[in-house]
Amino acid sequence: MRLPGFLTRSWQVFSRPATRLSLGFLTLGGFLAGVLFWGGFNTALELTNREAFCVGCHEMRDNVFEELKTTIHFSNRSGVRASCPDCHVPHGWTDKIARKMQASKEVWGTIFGSIDTRDKFVAKRRELAEHEWARLKANDSLECRNCHSAASMDITRQGARAARVHDAFLFTGQRTCIDCHKGIAHRLPDMHGVPPGWSETVAGTPATSGPWPTPAATR
Repeated sequence: MRLPGFLTRSWQVFSRPATRLSLGFLTLGGFLAGVLFWGGFNTALELTNREAFCVGCHEMRDNVFEELKTTIHFSNRSGVRASCPDCHVPHGWTDKIARKMQASKEVWGTIFGSIDTRDKFVAKRRELAEHEWARLKANDSLECRNCHSAASMDITRQGARAARVHDAFLFTGQRTCIDCHKGIAHRLPDMHGVPPGWSETVAGTPATSGPWPTPAATR
């Protein structure tokens, strides 16, 4: 199969050794092209790593973003606010690229209208939440630990239940943040069959018991 003439000619131009350009010019040109490409790539990456981009579609703006507005991560006495990328995109470059590749699948959901109505979103809330719980569980709640550090945590200034659970589970490495804080920024789905992270017994010491909030209170 023969290629069209313009493709053949273009390939010949790109593959033919330069006869009129110096090695220095080609090296400098390649370097500048690389800088422009890298700068453009990182600019585009950061533009997609902003809250405005995240809530650009109505599925996010009208559902999870509205829920975030009611939490302490959005409005608090200190004025420090966590935005969508803070909790859903790792800060490290390699981890960030891997997360962006995962998130590219979400574009298909927007194209095909998987959650383009409130009813569709509520019906898939549990499935969507489970995907994010699994991701955070697998990376040891990396995004949480970008701001929160167990090493800097003073449990003597916490409530009795929080101090007991952190001491029994977090400091021993038996749990990670997402095990107990699943509803920290968004409403919980139907939690039937999902045991609270604090509900088990560790080393013979009963942990604080209690169920998740009821779905009726979190819908």
